[in-house]
Amino acid sequence: MSQTLLGGFLSATFNPLSGAPTTVEYLVVAGGGSGGYTASYAGGGGGAGGLLTATGFAVTAGSAITITVGGGGTGGTSPTSGVNSSIAGVTTITATGGGRGGSNSGSANGGSGGGAGESGTFGTGTSGQGFDGGAGGYNNFFLGGGGGGAGSVGLSISTSQAGSGGTGFCSTITGQRVFYAGGGGGSTSSGTSGFGLGVAGGGNGALANNQVATSALANTGSGGGAGITSNCTAGNGASGIVIIRYPASQSAPTATTGSPQINFADGYQIYTFTGSGTVTF
Repeated sequence: MSQTLLGGFLSATFNPLSGAPTTVEYLVVAGGGSGGYTASYAGGGGGAGGLLTATGFAVTAGSAITITVGGGGTGGTSPTSGVNSSIAGVTTITATGGGRGGSNSGSANGGSGGGAGESGTFGTGTSGQGFDGGAGGYNNFFLGGGGGGAGSVGLSISTSQAGSGGTGFCSTITGQRVFYAGGGGGSTSSGTSGFGLGVAGGGNGALANNQVATSALANTGSGGGAGITSNCTAGNGASGIVIIRYPASQSAPTATTGSPQINFADGYQIYTFTGSGTVTF
């Protein structure tokens, strides 16, 4: 809005919107993997979902952009990896679901890799999306490695400490500093050694029967904490999230589905999807 002085009176002129955007900025985070689970020994933390963020995603007026938000992995006797998230229009951007943590069935690769249980190998992360999980093993105690995160590898075990999750990624796309895609912590079979901490929304690992594993914070794409024994089953990975934004001087979408959260910050219109949907300009 501009203002001019006409005949001693202040007159307001409303500037029209500049039309539909031709590109948008995006953050795409896949679902995080669940923590590993074993009946008697230590499990590895769940890997964070893959994270991709950039500007310049092409938009075609009248054509829907399809948003897919992946769910997190489920902890239990058969822990699972996270599910991919994507944004599809002129091109398609896909973030890979986080790998499940190590268990009797082993850790998995993903956007970020799952941490290793007390035996076996850690999962590897997808280049440009996340990092590897940490190593587990036996070092006076049965200990699991931490799940990888979008910012760093999951930590391997120390003398008496299970590995913590890898760091996440801090984004300001919503106008606030928010961390996404942190790794889940590994567990330990001993009540006197330390459990692994989840990072950036990742779940904590279990400490024998004294500390129950926790699930990751919803809509962060972080990994779940590792579990142990029937009393401390593994934590779930978090569902992912997709966020797009573009200058507030440009036109609003003509249609959306999936009920995105809409807000304005720092001169941008921001659309946050915690479930799948579409947006058409």
